[in-house]
Amino acid sequence: MKYVKGNPNGGLTPLTSAWMHKLLEHPSILNQLVAKYGSPINIHNLSSFEENIRNYQKVFQSHKLKHKIYYARKANRCRGLVKQALSTGIGVDTASYKELLQSLALGGDRHNLVLTSAIKTTEQIELAIKNNITIILDNYDECKLVNAIAKKMEKKAEVGIRVSGVYIEDQKLYSRFGFDIEEVAAFVESYIGGDKELDRMEVGGLHFHLDGYSIEQRAIALSSCIALARGLKQKGYPISFIDMGGGILMNYLADEQEWKNFDENLRDSVMKANTSLTFNGTGLGYKMINGKLEGKLDTYPFYNRINGATFIDEILNYKAPKTNLSNAQRLKGEDIEIRIEPGRSLLNLTGITVAKVAHRKRDSKGQWLVGLEMNMSQLMSSSADFLLDPYIRYQDYTEDSEEVSVYFTGAYCLERDILLKRKISLPQLPKRGDLVVFINTAGYMMHFFETEAHLFELSKNIMFKEDVTDFNKVTFIDDNLITKD
Repeated sequence: MKYVKGNPNGGLTPLTSAWMHKLLEHPSILNQLVAKYGSPINIHNLSSFEENIRNYQKVFQSHKLKHKIYYARKANRCRGLVKQALSTGIGVDTASYKELLQSLALGGDRHNLVLTSAIKTTEQIELAIKNNITIILDNYDECKLVNAIAKKMEKKAEVGIRVSGVYIEDQKLYSRFGFDIEEVAAFVESYIGGDKELDRMEVGGLHFHLDGYSIEQRAIALSSCIALARGLKQKGYPISFIDMGGGILMNYLADEQEWKNFDENLRDSVMKANTSLTFNGTGLGYKMINGKLEGKLDTYPFYNRINGATFIDEILNYKAPKTNLSNAQRLKGEDIEIRIEPGRSLLNLTGITVAKVAHRKRDSKGQWLVGLEMNMSQLMSSSADFLLDPYIRYQDYTEDSEEVSVYFTGAYCLERDILLKRKISLPQLPKRGDLVVFINTAGYMMHFFETEAHLFELSKNIMFKEDVTDFNKVTFIDDNLITKD
């Protein structure tokens, strides 16, 4: 028996953790788990999750900042991660009624939960106000609804104001979320508190969430919000926190040059109409228009030298042009708590997805298609494709086998159910029952777009948190069975 990385020579080599390789070295355990829970199965190591939390805590502590980390629940639906986040001393960012309800049931409270959903229903708001959970508000209609519900419940609503429209190089940065930053101060002064229209709201902080992954944009947005908070505090509003949301870059790849080579080769294949690199020659965002290469790579930027804690450090060290103080120094000077809501980066190296080979076939072009017992929605985010090389756990490996290139396909009756659009080179054609392991899938890839079309069951999720020197002693827990106690 043997396991190998797809594209053994080069490719896009994923960063891995020791626990992943230890598990791959125990095929009997993998087979038992798939037999018990079905394919695909998502396996999570809570120790990796904890380590990521500690790394963020260290960067804030190094700046001596009051801080709060909220795990973005939407990145992964597992209960075990919520329970672990709360027990490790951080909070949970919820974006729906069920997310909030479950997080409360798992031990969350007013001190460690926040409601940030893009669309807030009456049901969500009532639950948040009942439990004194801070609600991040996006627009005037939400404000009126929250105030009306709080009045009906004879309670105060603790809220933060989401901000957008920050100036970047004299241009407003567009977002469909939030109040324009130039209107926030006047809105708060005119409507919130006292005997004003929104008399049941107590505004305690500011929030922003930017699209993309620009360090500079986040640094400037934070700087702008510090100035706004200072002005509001001077007018009697107790702004105690600024929440900069998520979108914190992480790094998936072991080698930057592999990433550069892939991008260069993809561009070249599109320009030359070469279909040998990706399925049916898809350009993953690149295309030829009037003889010229246009577009951009529509995938996650899988290699990032600055990521996670160093990404946050860069933002905190930023100095606005008209001040000699860094963002961190200004936050301390104003006695403001900095908050973040990472999802993907908090789940770095926390999870893998394991799927069983169902069949092999050649299509009409002579390409090998390897069908897996899973579907594209179980390895899908908002990006055009997941690009990391998977690992193959062979049941029966022969050293002198012939190398083969394959595409992995899924179970939906759709031509586009291609699990990886990259061609994957293997030392041996997988057989029915062999296992394909996708690395580092816990953040957004497992669950964000997972569906039950064809009445397929959702993937099963299991957790463990123990010494991985001997996997025979590890206890795996079905996430559906996790409760507060």
